[in-house]
Amino acid sequence: MTYPRIYNAAADMVDRNVGQGRAAKPAFIDPSETLTYGALQARCNQMANLLETYALPRESRIALMLLDTVDFPVAFWGAIKAGVVPVALNTLLTTEQYAYILADSRAKALFISAPLLPVVQPILGQLPFLTHVFVSGGEPPPFALSFRSELGFQSEDCKAAETCCDETAFWLYSSGSTGMPKGVRHVHSSPMETARLCGQQCIGVRQDDVVFSAAKLFFAYGLGNGMSFPMSVGATTILLPERPTPESVFRTLKEHQPTVFFGVPTLYSAMLAYPQGTRENGSQRLRLCVSAGEALPEEVGKAFRAKFGVDILDGVGSTEMLHQYVCNSPGDVRYGTSGKPVPGYEIRLVDEHGQDVADGEVGEMLVKGPSAAEGYWNQREKSRATFEGGWTHSGDKYTRDPDGYYVYQGRTDDMFKVSGIWVSPFEVESALIGHEAVLEAAVVPKEDADGLLKPKAFIVLKPGKAAANELPEALKEYVKAKAGPWKYPRWIEFVDGLPKTATGKIQRYKLREEGAARR
Repeated sequence: MTYPRIYNAAADMVDRNVGQGRAAKPAFIDPSETLTYGALQARCNQMANLLETYALPRESRIALMLLDTVDFPVAFWGAIKAGVVPVALNTLLTTEQYAYILADSRAKALFISAPLLPVVQPILGQLPFLTHVFVSGGEPPPFALSFRSELGFQSEDCKAAETCCDETAFWLYSSGSTGMPKGVRHVHSSPMETARLCGQQCIGVRQDDVVFSAAKLFFAYGLGNGMSFPMSVGATTILLPERPTPESVFRTLKEHQPTVFFGVPTLYSAMLAYPQGTRENGSQRLRLCVSAGEALPEEVGKAFRAKFGVDILDGVGSTEMLHQYVCNSPGDVRYGTSGKPVPGYEIRLVDEHGQDVADGEVGEMLVKGPSAAEGYWNQREKSRATFEGGWTHSGDKYTRDPDGYYVYQGRTDDMFKVSGIWVSPFEVESALIGHEAVLEAAVVPKEDADGLLKPKAFIVLKPGKAAANELPEALKEYVKAKAGPWKYPRWIEFVDGLPKTATGKIQRYKLREEGAARR
Protein backbone atom coordinates (compact mmCIF):
# COMPACT_ATOMS: atom_id res chain seq x y z
CA MET A 1 0.00 0.00 0.00
CA THR A 2 1.11 3.53 -0.66
CA TYR A 3 0.29 6.64 1.35
CA PRO A 4 0.36 10.29 0.32
CA ARG A 5 3.39 12.14 1.63
CA ILE A 6 1.12 14.29 3.80
CA TYR A 7 -0.86 11.81 5.88
CA ASN A 8 -2.27 12.01 9.40
CA ALA A 9 -3.32 8.73 11.05
CA ALA A 10 -6.06 10.39 13.11
CA ALA A 11 -7.64 11.95 10.04
CA ASP A 12 -7.78 8.48 8.46
CA MET A 13 -9.03 6.62 11.53
CA VAL A 14 -11.44 9.24 12.92
CA ASP A 15 -12.43 11.86 10.33
CA ARG A 16 -12.83 9.37 7.49
CA ASN A 17 -15.49 7.43 9.43
CA VAL A 18 -17.52 10.61 9.92
CA GLY A 19 -17.08 11.50 6.27
CA GLN A 20 -18.40 8.07 5.29
CA GLY A 21 -21.65 8.60 7.20
CA ARG A 22 -20.90 6.93 10.57
CA ALA A 23 -21.18 10.03 12.77
CA ALA A 24 -24.09 8.52 14.75
CA LYS A 25 -22.60 5.03 15.04
CA PRO A 26 -21.04 3.99 18.40
CA ALA A 27 -17.27 3.90 18.17
CA PHE A 28 -16.46 3.12 21.82
CA ILE A 29 -18.56 1.91 24.73
CA ASP A 30 -17.21 1.83 28.29
CA PRO A 31 -19.17 1.11 31.51
CA SER A 32 -20.14 4.78 31.85
CA GLU A 33 -20.50 6.18 28.36
CA THR A 34 -21.08 5.51 24.68
CA LEU A 35 -19.04 7.64 22.27
CA THR A 36 -20.18 7.87 18.64
CA TYR A 37 -17.78 8.50 15.78
CA GLY A 38 -19.14 12.03 15.53
CA ALA A 39 -18.57 12.71 19.24
CA LEU A 40 -15.14 11.09 18.99
CA GLN A 41 -14.19 13.49 16.20
CA ALA A 42 -15.43 16.48 18.19
CA ARG A 43 -13.48 15.49 21.31
CA CYS A 44 -10.35 14.67 19.35
CA ASN A 45 -10.54 18.17 17.90
CA GLN A 46 -10.93 19.56 21.42
CA MET A 47 -7.91 17.52 22.53
CA ALA A 48 -5.81 18.93 19.70
CA ASN A 49 -6.90 22.45 20.62
CA LEU A 50 -6.21 21.79 24.32
CA LEU A 51 -2.61 20.90 23.48
CA GLU A 52 -2.23 24.18 21.60
CA THR A 53 -3.81 26.10 24.48
CA TYR A 54 -1.20 24.73 26.88
CA ALA A 55 1.69 25.39 24.47
CA LEU A 56 2.44 21.74 23.75
CA PRO A 57 3.88 22.00 20.23
CA ARG A 58 4.08 19.56 17.35
CA GLU A 59 6.53 16.69 17.84
CA SER A 60 6.55 17.16 21.61
CA ARG A 61 5.59 14.12 23.69
CA ILE A 62 2.77 13.59 26.15
CA ALA A 63 2.34 10.52 28.37
CA LEU A 64 -0.98 8.65 28.53
CA MET A 65 -1.43 6.66 31.74
CA LEU A 66 -5.10 5.93 31.14
CA LEU A 67 -7.40 3.04 31.87
CA ASP A 68 -9.51 1.65 29.02
CA THR A 69 -12.28 4.25 28.91
CA VAL A 70 -13.43 6.52 26.07
CA ASP A 71 -10.88 9.10 27.25
CA PHE A 72 -8.05 6.91 25.93
CA PRO A 73 -8.92 7.11 22.20
CA VAL A 74 -9.79 10.80 22.62
CA ALA A 75 -6.37 11.63 24.07
CA PHE A 76 -4.47 9.29 21.74
CA TRP A 77 -6.00 10.28 18.40
CA GLY A 78 -6.46 13.91 19.42
CA ALA A 79 -2.75 14.22 20.09
CA ILE A 80 -1.87 12.54 16.79
CA LYS A 81 -4.24 14.87 14.97
CA ALA A 82 -2.31 17.80 16.41
CA GLY A 83 1.04 16.31 15.42
CA VAL A 84 1.89 15.76 19.10
CA VAL A 85 3.30 12.33 20.02
CA PRO A 86 1.32 10.31 22.62
CA VAL A 87 3.35 7.82 24.66
CA ALA A 88 1.01 5.06 25.87
CA LEU A 89 2.09 3.72 29.27
CA ASN A 90 1.40 0.39 30.89
CA THR A 91 -0.99 1.06 33.79
CA LEU A 92 0.44 -1.73 35.96
CA LEU A 93 4.03 -0.58 36.51
CA THR A 94 5.83 0.50 39.67
CA THR A 95 6.68 4.03 40.79
CA GLU A 96 10.34 3.38 39.90
CA GLN A 97 9.44 2.25 36.38
CA TYR A 98 7.23 5.30 35.80
CA ALA A 99 10.02 7.57 37.01
CA TYR A 100 12.33 6.01 34.43
CA ILE A 101 9.86 6.15 31.51
CA LEU A 102 8.62 9.69 32.17
CA ALA A 103 12.21 10.93 32.42
CA ASP A 104 13.34 8.88 29.41
CA SER A 105 10.51 10.11 27.18
CA ARG A 106 10.76 13.71 28.43
CA ALA A 107 6.98 13.93 28.30
CA LYS A 108 5.75 17.51 28.72
CA ALA A 109 2.29 16.53 29.97
CA LEU A 110 0.73 13.53 31.69
CA PHE A 111 -2.86 12.43 31.09
CA ILE A 112 -3.72 10.03 33.88
CA SER A 113 -6.75 8.16 35.25
CA ALA A 114 -7.54 9.25 38.81
CA PRO A 115 -7.09 5.78 40.40
CA LEU A 116 -3.50 5.66 39.11
CA LEU A 117 -2.39 8.99 40.61
CA PRO A 118 -1.07 7.59 43.93
CA VAL A 119 1.52 5.51 42.09
CA VAL A 120 3.17 8.48 40.34
CA GLN A 121 2.39 11.38 42.69
CA PRO A 122 5.64 10.92 44.73
CA ILE A 123 7.81 11.44 41.61
CA LEU A 124 5.97 14.23 39.77
CA GLY A 125 8.11 16.96 41.34
CA GLN A 126 11.28 15.22 40.17
CA LEU A 127 10.52 15.50 36.42
CA PRO A 128 11.80 18.80 35.01
CA PHE A 129 10.27 18.28 31.56
CA LEU A 130 6.75 17.61 32.89
CA THR A 131 4.75 20.84 32.99
CA HIS A 132 1.08 19.75 33.13
CA VAL A 133 -0.98 16.92 34.64
CA PHE A 134 -4.54 16.23 33.39
CA VAL A 135 -6.71 13.83 35.38
CA SER A 136 -9.39 11.62 33.83
CA GLY A 137 -12.26 10.77 36.18
CA GLY A 138 -12.57 12.00 39.75
CA GLU A 139 -11.62 15.33 41.29
CA PRO A 140 -8.06 16.38 40.42
CA PRO A 141 -5.65 17.38 43.21
CA PRO A 142 -4.56 21.05 43.44
CA PHE A 143 -1.50 20.55 41.23
CA ALA A 144 -3.50 18.98 38.37
CA LEU A 145 -6.31 19.83 35.94
CA SER A 146 -9.53 18.02 35.06
CA PHE A 147 -9.20 16.49 31.59
CA ARG A 148 -12.92 16.65 30.85
CA SER A 149 -13.29 20.22 32.13
CA GLU A 150 -10.35 21.41 30.07
CA LEU A 151 -11.72 19.68 26.97
CA GLY A 152 -15.02 21.48 27.48
CA PHE A 153 -13.33 24.87 27.12
CA GLN A 154 -11.99 24.02 23.67
CA SER A 155 -13.49 24.41 20.19
CA GLU A 156 -14.81 21.31 18.44
CA ASP A 157 -13.29 22.46 15.14
CA CYS A 158 -9.74 21.60 14.20
CA LYS A 159 -7.79 20.89 11.05
CA ALA A 160 -5.44 17.90 11.19
CA ALA A 161 -1.75 18.73 11.27
CA GLU A 162 -0.03 18.15 7.94
CA THR A 163 2.14 15.33 9.21
CA CYS A 164 4.25 13.03 7.04
CA CYS A 165 3.30 9.37 6.59
CA ASP A 166 6.84 8.47 7.77
CA GLU A 167 6.77 10.84 10.74
CA THR A 168 6.68 9.47 14.28
CA ALA A 169 3.04 9.34 15.40
CA PHE A 170 3.23 7.64 18.80
CA TRP A 171 5.43 5.64 21.13
CA LEU A 172 4.87 2.40 22.99
CA TYR A 173 7.22 1.10 25.65
CA SER A 174 8.08 -2.55 25.12
CA SER A 175 7.01 -4.76 27.99
CA GLY A 176 10.28 -6.69 27.69
CA SER A 177 11.04 -9.89 29.55
CA THR A 178 14.11 -8.35 31.25
CA GLY A 179 15.37 -4.90 32.20
CA MET A 180 13.70 -1.51 31.85
CA PRO A 181 11.24 -1.00 28.95
CA LYS A 182 12.44 0.52 25.67
CA GLY A 183 10.63 3.35 23.87
CA VAL A 184 9.44 2.04 20.49
CA ARG A 185 8.64 4.74 17.89
CA HIS A 186 5.91 4.09 15.31
CA VAL A 187 5.00 6.21 12.28
CA HIS A 188 1.63 7.51 11.05
CA SER A 189 1.10 4.81 8.40
CA SER A 190 1.64 1.84 10.75
CA PRO A 191 -1.80 1.59 12.46
CA MET A 192 -3.62 1.39 9.13
CA GLU A 193 -1.03 -1.06 7.77
CA THR A 194 -1.66 -3.50 10.62
CA ALA A 195 -5.42 -2.96 10.35
CA ARG A 196 -5.60 -3.69 6.62
CA LEU A 197 -3.13 -6.57 6.58
CA CYS A 198 -3.86 -8.40 9.84
CA GLY A 199 -7.19 -7.00 11.03
CA GLN A 200 -9.05 -7.09 7.71
CA GLN A 201 -7.27 -9.60 5.47
CA CYS A 202 -6.12 -12.20 8.00
CA ILE A 203 -8.60 -12.03 10.90
CA GLY A 204 -11.51 -10.59 8.93
CA VAL A 205 -12.77 -7.72 11.13
CA ARG A 206 -15.88 -6.17 9.54
CA GLN A 207 -17.91 -2.98 9.79
CA ASP A 208 -20.78 -4.77 11.55
CA ASP A 209 -18.52 -6.26 14.25
CA VAL A 210 -18.63 -5.41 17.93
CA VAL A 211 -15.10 -5.95 19.23
CA PHE A 212 -14.01 -6.63 22.81
CA SER A 213 -10.32 -6.83 23.70
CA ALA A 214 -9.39 -7.96 27.18
CA ALA A 215 -5.84 -7.00 26.21
CA LYS A 216 -5.47 -3.33 27.13
CA LEU A 217 -5.03 -0.38 24.77
CA PHE A 218 -1.67 0.60 26.24
CA PHE A 219 0.28 -2.13 24.47
CA ALA A 220 0.60 -3.01 20.81
CA TYR A 221 -1.73 -6.01 20.68
CA GLY A 222 -4.52 -4.21 22.51
CA LEU A 223 -4.07 -0.98 20.57
CA GLY A 224 -4.65 -2.84 17.31
CA ASN A 225 -7.52 -4.93 18.67
CA GLY A 226 -9.40 -2.13 20.36
CA MET A 227 -8.65 0.85 18.11
CA SER A 228 -6.86 0.39 14.78
CA PHE A 229 -8.69 -2.75 13.61
CA PRO A 230 -12.28 -1.71 14.39
CA MET A 231 -11.77 1.95 13.48
CA SER A 232 -10.31 1.02 10.10
CA VAL A 233 -13.69 -0.44 9.09
CA GLY A 234 -16.03 1.64 11.27
CA ALA A 235 -16.83 -1.11 13.79
CA THR A 236 -17.65 -0.69 17.51
CA THR A 237 -15.33 -1.40 20.46
CA ILE A 238 -16.28 -2.39 24.01
CA LEU A 239 -13.86 -1.09 26.66
CA LEU A 240 -13.24 -2.65 30.08
CA PRO A 241 -11.27 -0.38 32.44
CA GLU A 242 -10.93 -2.95 35.20
CA ARG A 243 -8.67 -6.00 35.34
CA PRO A 244 -9.81 -8.70 32.87
CA THR A 245 -10.63 -11.58 35.21
CA PRO A 246 -12.84 -14.47 34.01
CA GLU A 247 -15.70 -12.92 36.00
CA SER A 248 -15.37 -9.44 34.45
CA VAL A 249 -14.78 -10.84 30.97
CA PHE A 250 -17.84 -13.10 31.02
CA ARG A 251 -19.92 -10.26 32.45
CA THR A 252 -18.84 -8.01 29.57
CA LEU A 253 -19.38 -10.73 26.97
CA LYS A 254 -22.90 -11.34 28.21
CA GLU A 255 -23.86 -7.66 28.56
CA HIS A 256 -22.57 -6.41 25.19
CA GLN A 257 -22.70 -9.57 23.04
CA PRO A 258 -19.53 -8.82 21.00
CA THR A 259 -18.80 -10.71 17.80
CA VAL A 260 -14.98 -10.73 18.10
CA PHE A 261 -12.97 -11.27 21.28
CA PHE A 262 -9.22 -10.75 21.78
CA GLY A 263 -7.44 -12.34 24.73
CA VAL A 264 -4.18 -13.93 25.85
CA PRO A 265 -3.46 -17.63 26.60
CA THR A 266 -3.46 -17.14 30.37
CA LEU A 267 -6.94 -15.65 30.23
CA TYR A 268 -8.31 -18.37 27.92
CA SER A 269 -7.03 -21.02 30.37
CA ALA A 270 -8.66 -19.19 33.28
CA MET A 271 -11.94 -18.86 31.34
CA LEU A 272 -11.98 -22.62 30.77
CA ALA A 273 -11.45 -23.24 34.49
CA TYR A 274 -14.05 -20.67 35.61
CA PRO A 275 -17.09 -22.52 37.06
CA GLN A 276 -19.59 -20.00 35.63
CA GLY A 277 -17.83 -19.95 32.25
CA THR A 278 -20.55 -21.34 29.99
CA ARG A 279 -21.88 -20.51 26.55
CA GLU A 280 -25.03 -19.12 28.16
CA ASN A 281 -22.98 -16.70 30.29
CA GLY A 282 -20.99 -15.42 27.29
CA SER A 283 -21.82 -13.83 23.97
CA GLN A 284 -24.29 -15.62 21.72
CA ARG A 285 -23.01 -13.58 18.76
CA LEU A 286 -19.33 -14.44 19.17
CA ARG A 287 -17.93 -15.63 15.83
CA LEU A 288 -14.18 -15.74 16.51
CA CYS A 289 -11.51 -15.22 19.16
CA VAL A 290 -7.88 -14.18 18.76
CA SER A 291 -4.86 -14.85 20.97
CA ALA A 292 -1.35 -13.40 21.23
CA GLY A 293 1.14 -12.34 23.91
CA GLU A 294 2.45 -15.88 24.28
CA ALA A 295 1.85 -18.97 22.18
CA LEU A 296 -1.50 -20.67 22.78
CA PRO A 297 -1.11 -24.28 23.98
CA GLU A 298 -2.80 -26.73 21.64
CA GLU A 299 -4.84 -28.27 24.46
CA VAL A 300 -6.25 -24.89 25.47
CA GLY A 301 -7.32 -24.02 21.93
CA LYS A 302 -9.03 -27.36 21.36
CA ALA A 303 -10.74 -27.32 24.76
CA PHE A 304 -12.03 -23.78 24.19
CA ARG A 305 -13.36 -24.73 20.77
CA ALA A 306 -15.11 -27.80 22.23
CA LYS A 307 -16.67 -25.87 25.12
CA PHE A 308 -17.70 -22.62 23.42
CA GLY A 309 -17.95 -23.60 19.75
CA VAL A 310 -15.62 -20.79 18.64
CA ASP A 311 -12.10 -21.03 17.28
CA ILE A 312 -9.18 -19.10 18.76
CA LEU A 313 -6.88 -17.66 16.09
CA ASP A 314 -3.45 -17.78 17.66
CA GLY A 315 -0.64 -15.64 16.31
CA VAL A 316 2.62 -13.92 17.14
CA GLY A 317 3.44 -10.23 17.02
CA SER A 318 5.57 -7.70 18.87
CA THR A 319 5.69 -4.12 20.03
CA GLU A 320 8.41 -3.54 17.45
CA MET A 321 6.09 -4.65 14.60
CA LEU A 322 2.95 -3.16 16.25
CA HIS A 323 0.78 -6.27 15.83
CA GLN A 324 0.75 -9.86 14.58
CA TYR A 325 2.77 -10.86 11.54
CA VAL A 326 2.09 -14.61 11.74
CA CYS A 327 -1.43 -15.77 12.56
CA ASN A 328 -4.03 -18.45 12.06
CA SER A 329 -7.07 -17.30 10.08
CA PRO A 330 -10.76 -18.27 9.93
CA GLY A 331 -11.18 -21.60 8.18
CA ASP A 332 -7.46 -22.29 8.42
CA VAL A 333 -6.76 -23.00 12.09
CA ARG A 334 -4.07 -25.46 13.14
CA TYR A 335 -3.87 -25.60 16.92
CA GLY A 336 -0.38 -25.89 18.33
CA THR A 337 0.94 -23.47 15.69
CA SER A 338 1.07 -19.68 15.31
CA GLY A 339 -0.32 -20.08 11.79
CA LYS A 340 1.14 -18.66 8.59
CA PRO A 341 2.59 -15.24 7.66
CA VAL A 342 0.06 -12.41 7.57
CA PRO A 343 -0.28 -11.08 3.98
CA GLY A 344 2.27 -8.33 3.44
CA TYR A 345 4.89 -9.76 5.83
CA GLU A 346 7.91 -11.93 5.04
CA ILE A 347 9.32 -14.45 7.53
CA ARG A 348 12.73 -16.10 7.82
CA LEU A 349 14.04 -18.62 10.35
CA VAL A 350 17.80 -18.36 10.82
CA ASP A 351 20.49 -20.09 12.86
CA GLU A 352 23.10 -18.35 15.05
CA HIS A 353 25.12 -17.54 11.94
CA GLY A 354 22.21 -15.85 10.17
CA GLN A 355 21.69 -18.72 7.73
CA ASP A 356 18.19 -19.94 6.85
CA VAL A 357 17.23 -23.25 8.44
CA ALA A 358 15.29 -26.08 6.83
CA ASP A 359 11.74 -27.13 7.70
CA GLY A 360 11.66 -28.81 11.11
CA GLU A 361 14.84 -27.10 12.33
CA VAL A 362 14.83 -24.50 15.10
CA GLY A 363 15.70 -20.94 14.11
CA GLU A 364 15.16 -17.38 15.27
CA MET A 365 12.22 -15.71 13.56
CA LEU A 366 13.01 -12.60 11.51
CA VAL A 367 10.19 -10.54 10.06
CA LYS A 368 9.99 -7.90 7.32
CA GLY A 369 6.89 -5.76 6.91
CA PRO A 370 5.52 -2.22 6.57
CA SER A 371 4.66 -1.72 10.26
CA ALA A 372 8.20 -2.05 11.62
CA ALA A 373 9.14 0.62 14.16
CA GLU A 374 11.66 3.36 13.43
CA GLY A 375 13.78 2.06 16.29
CA TYR A 376 14.22 2.44 20.03
CA TRP A 377 14.50 5.86 21.64
CA ASN A 378 18.03 6.57 22.85
CA GLN A 379 19.03 2.89 22.50
CA ARG A 380 21.37 2.89 19.50
CA GLU A 381 23.04 -0.49 20.05
CA LYS A 382 19.76 -2.26 20.79
CA SER A 383 18.19 -0.67 17.72
CA ARG A 384 21.04 -1.93 15.55
CA ALA A 385 20.78 -5.42 17.03
CA THR A 386 16.99 -5.63 16.53
CA PHE A 387 16.40 -3.72 13.28
CA GLU A 388 18.77 -5.07 10.62
CA GLY A 389 18.10 -3.55 7.24
CA GLY A 390 14.47 -4.34 6.44
CA TRP A 391 14.42 -7.27 8.87
CA THR A 392 13.40 -7.19 12.53
CA HIS A 393 14.74 -9.78 14.98
CA SER A 394 11.83 -11.13 17.02
CA GLY A 395 13.86 -12.97 19.66
CA ASP A 396 11.49 -15.95 19.24
CA LYS A 397 12.61 -19.45 18.28
CA TYR A 398 10.37 -21.29 15.82
CA THR A 399 10.21 -24.27 13.51
CA ARG A 400 8.26 -24.37 10.24
CA ASP A 401 6.41 -27.52 9.23
CA PRO A 402 6.22 -28.73 5.59
CA ASP A 403 2.78 -27.11 5.19
CA GLY A 404 4.13 -23.66 6.08
CA TYR A 405 2.76 -23.38 9.64
CA TYR A 406 5.08 -21.92 12.27
CA VAL A 407 5.48 -23.70 15.62
CA TYR A 408 6.71 -21.78 18.64
CA GLN A 409 9.68 -23.17 20.57
CA GLY A 410 10.48 -20.40 23.05
CA ARG A 411 12.31 -17.15 23.50
CA THR A 412 15.92 -17.19 22.35
CA ASP A 413 17.18 -16.83 25.92
CA ASP A 414 14.75 -19.46 27.27
CA MET A 415 15.90 -22.36 25.08
CA PHE A 416 18.38 -24.89 26.46
CA LYS A 417 19.86 -28.26 25.52
CA VAL A 418 19.38 -31.59 27.27
CA SER A 419 21.77 -34.35 26.17
CA GLY A 420 22.76 -32.15 23.23
CA ILE A 421 19.17 -31.75 22.00
CA TRP A 422 17.28 -28.43 22.10
CA VAL A 423 14.41 -28.36 24.58
CA SER A 424 11.59 -25.87 24.12
CA PRO A 425 10.16 -24.76 27.48
CA PHE A 426 6.88 -24.05 25.71
CA GLU A 427 6.62 -27.61 24.40
CA VAL A 428 7.04 -29.05 27.91
CA GLU A 429 4.65 -26.47 29.34
CA SER A 430 2.04 -27.32 26.70
CA ALA A 431 2.30 -31.00 27.60
CA LEU A 432 1.85 -30.22 31.29
CA ILE A 433 -1.16 -27.98 30.64
CA GLY A 434 -2.80 -30.92 28.88
CA HIS A 435 -3.01 -32.71 32.24
CA GLU A 436 -6.38 -32.34 33.88
CA ALA A 437 -4.90 -31.01 37.16
CA VAL A 438 -2.70 -28.24 35.69
CA LEU A 439 -3.83 -24.66 35.08
CA GLU A 440 -0.45 -23.04 34.23
CA ALA A 441 3.17 -24.15 33.93
CA ALA A 442 6.59 -22.59 33.40
CA VAL A 443 9.73 -24.58 32.60
CA VAL A 444 13.32 -23.41 33.12
CA PRO A 445 16.72 -25.14 33.04
CA LYS A 446 18.32 -26.30 36.28
CA GLU A 447 21.72 -27.92 36.85
CA ASP A 448 21.72 -31.44 38.26
CA ALA A 449 24.39 -32.90 40.56
CA ASP A 450 26.71 -33.38 37.57
CA GLY A 451 26.36 -29.79 36.39
CA LEU A 452 24.14 -30.75 33.43
CA LEU A 453 21.01 -28.82 32.50
CA LYS A 454 17.66 -30.50 32.95
CA PRO A 455 14.07 -29.12 32.90
CA LYS A 456 12.42 -27.90 36.08
CA ALA A 457 8.69 -27.11 36.12
CA PHE A 458 6.78 -24.57 38.20
CA ILE A 459 3.10 -25.51 38.22
CA VAL A 460 -0.13 -23.74 39.17
CA LEU A 461 -2.90 -26.25 39.83
CA LYS A 462 -6.52 -25.78 38.84
CA PRO A 463 -8.97 -24.71 41.57
CA GLY A 464 -9.93 -27.70 43.69
CA LYS A 465 -6.86 -29.74 42.71
CA ALA A 466 -4.35 -30.71 45.39
CA ALA A 467 -0.64 -31.49 45.12
CA ALA A 468 -1.01 -35.14 46.12
CA ASN A 469 2.15 -37.15 46.74
CA GLU A 470 1.74 -39.16 43.56
CA LEU A 471 1.05 -36.15 41.30
CA PRO A 472 4.68 -35.17 40.49
CA GLU A 473 5.51 -38.64 39.18
CA ALA A 474 2.24 -38.78 37.27
CA LEU A 475 3.06 -35.45 35.59
CA LYS A 476 6.56 -36.63 34.66
CA GLU A 477 5.17 -39.75 33.00
CA TYR A 478 2.53 -37.66 31.26
CA VAL A 479 5.19 -35.38 29.73
CA LYS A 480 7.32 -38.36 28.68
CA ALA A 481 4.39 -39.73 26.72
CA LYS A 482 3.34 -36.38 25.22
CA ALA A 483 6.66 -34.63 24.48
CA GLY A 484 9.49 -37.15 24.67
CA PRO A 485 11.37 -39.09 27.36
CA TRP A 486 14.32 -36.65 27.61
CA LYS A 487 12.11 -33.57 27.97
CA TYR A 488 10.24 -34.43 31.15
CA PRO A 489 10.83 -32.13 34.18
CA ARG A 490 13.22 -33.69 36.68
CA TRP A 491 11.95 -31.34 39.36
CA ILE A 492 8.41 -30.08 39.93
CA GLU A 493 7.49 -27.21 42.24
CA PHE A 494 3.87 -26.26 42.90
CA VAL A 495 3.29 -22.50 43.21
CA ASP A 496 0.34 -20.16 43.67
CA GLY A 497 1.20 -18.05 40.63
CA LEU A 498 3.84 -17.34 37.99
CA PRO A 499 5.73 -14.05 37.48
CA LYS A 500 4.42 -12.27 34.40
CA THR A 501 4.62 -9.00 32.57
CA ALA A 502 1.48 -6.84 32.44
CA THR A 503 0.81 -8.27 28.97
CA GLY A 504 0.67 -11.84 30.27
CA LYS A 505 4.13 -13.07 29.26
CA ILE A 506 5.73 -15.47 31.73
CA GLN A 507 8.99 -14.03 33.11
CA ARG A 508 11.01 -17.23 33.14
CA TYR A 509 14.19 -15.30 33.88
CA LYS A 510 12.83 -14.53 37.36
CA LEU A 511 12.33 -18.24 37.99
CA ARG A 512 15.87 -18.91 36.75
CA GLU A 513 17.30 -16.16 38.95
CA GLU A 514 15.36 -17.44 41.94
CA GLY A 515 16.81 -20.91 41.44
CA ALA A 516 20.33 -19.54 41.04
CA ALA A 517 19.95 -17.52 44.24
CA ARG A 518 18.86 -20.63 46.14
CA ARG A 519 21.88 -22.56 44.88
